[in-house]
Amino acid sequence: MSLSVRRYRPEDRAACALVFYRAVREGAAEFYDAAQRAAWAPSPVPDPEKPDKLAGQWCHVAERAGAVVGFMSMAQDGYLDMAFVLPEEMGRGTARALHDAVLADARAAGLTRLTVRASHLARRFFGRHGWREDARVDFAADGQVYDVFRMSRSLEGEAP
Repeated sequence: MSLSVRRYRPEDRAACALVFYRAVREGAAEFYDAAQRAAWAPSPVPDPEKPDKLAGQWCHVAERAGAVVGFMSMAQDGYLDMAFVLPEEMGRGTARALHDAVLADARAAGLTRLTVRASHLARRFFGRHGWREDARVDFAADGQVYDVFRMSRSLEGEAP
């Protein structure tokens, strides 16, 4: 089954919420304990009371056989906000294809520096794709403290 990448649409919200849930609950199990993962991804269903933040960012989804298998989003200031693929998509080029699409948006907008707060799992991916680790930090959210990595990537001199 071939992979396709396209822009996010509001009707993708539920599928992306499930990808996020599974990526955190299953994919990040090696690095974060059950309480951390439960707080980070409490439900596989999006909260209808919260706005759809992906709709306000540059966001791309990856599909196989018509099903969403990953997504990546970036704020217009160059902060890479969300980068998640289903556990079974790890190592299949899905994250790389999404990363390429989001970076194309950043280059087209004329951004020269990108940032991300990466999990242990995402840190490995970003490190292989030109990102520099700037600092290891504790990030507190939802009553949990997460060990994460501030990373950056320069786009200076890269063609749009």
